[in-house]
This record gives sequence, C-alpha cells and structure tokens, in this order.
Amino acid sequence: MPTVHTTAGEIGRNLSLVGDEIVDTAAKIDVHEVAGLAGQLGQTGRVFVAGAGRSGLVLRMAAMRLMHLGMDVHVAGDTTTPAISSGDLLLVASGSGTTSGVVKSAETAAKAGARIAAFTTNPDSPLAKLADALVVIPAAQKTDHGSSVSRQYAGSLFEQVLFLATEAIFQSLWDNIDAPAEELWLRHANLE
Repeated sequence: MPTVHTTAGEIGRNLSLVGDEIVDTAAKIDVHEVAGLAGQLGQTGRVFVAGAGRSGLVLRMAAMRLMHLGMDVHVAGDTTTPAISSGDLLLVASGSGTTSGVVKSAETAAKAGARIAAFTTNPDSPLAKLADALVVIPAAQKTDHGSSVSRQYAGSLFEQVLFLATEAIFQSLWDNIDAPAEELWLRHANLE
C-alpha cells in the first residue's frame, strides 16, 4: 500500500459525513418496527444471535448488553451454544437479507419453532420473509457501490445504524426493568 497522508480538515469532513448519514438514516427507521422487535426480546425464552462479518460483530455487542439485563443469551457458532427450540428467539442481521449462513440459521430456527427477529435493508429478502419481527434499516447494501444513499464503503452505514438500533432497544428494555446500573454491572465480564 502506498503511503497515505490525510489532513485534519479531511478527517473533520468525514466525521461529519459519517455522523450526518447515521442521523439521517436512523431518523428513517420505523420506530414501530423496532418496538415490535424489542417486544419479541421482552418475551420469555432464550435469545440467540446470528450474523456474519461486521453485522455479526454488532449483534455480539447487543448480546452482551442483553446479558447485562439478565437475559439468557447465546451467540450462534460458539462452542457452548445449545440447540435453539420452541419459545426461543433468534436475533439476526444481514444488510442484503441473503447472507447464506444467516438465512440458514433463520430457517433452522423456524423449523425448531423459534421466533425470528431480523434487521435488513431489504424487506423482500429471504431473511425478511422468515422474520416474525422485522426492522428495515434504509441503508445501502454492501454491493451497492454507486448508491446515492451513502458515500461510505460497503455496508458501513447499515452496521452503524444497526448498532444504534440495538443500543436503543437495550436502553428501552433497561428503562422498563427498574434495575440500577450497579446491578447490571455485577453481570459484566470479570475474566477480561
């Protein structure tokens, strides 16, 4: 890679670009969809999360926050993750809604009788069709390189707004359980 130089002015412009795109896109999310997904998380049963790449990393962060609330949360693919079953919830994210491993996880969960909550940009995708609760994030898909929706690379805007949405869900669930931060902190990892 050639040596790259950048200026403080370029960094400032790009901080504004990223921030503005996140604010604009988050404002277009249907909050009723998000509330419906949060309602699924509030039901009894275990929560499983599955996603690939950066979307999967965001869901791992969400899983940590749900665990802090006292939920029984598992990350698909971890060696200690049990089988999903009826009464459980699978939380998934795929910008395109076609990521094969994510769609396969949703199909498996549906066959097991679990509920499915999904985030995607594509309401007509195979993943969206499997969802009991769906949140459409109106961001560009990662392969839409000529998009007028975002100047950022690949699926960055989807992943950024996915993080905001999952944090808003956590905050709303926390607001409704009347537990102090100190209680949540007792569940925070101590083997770091």
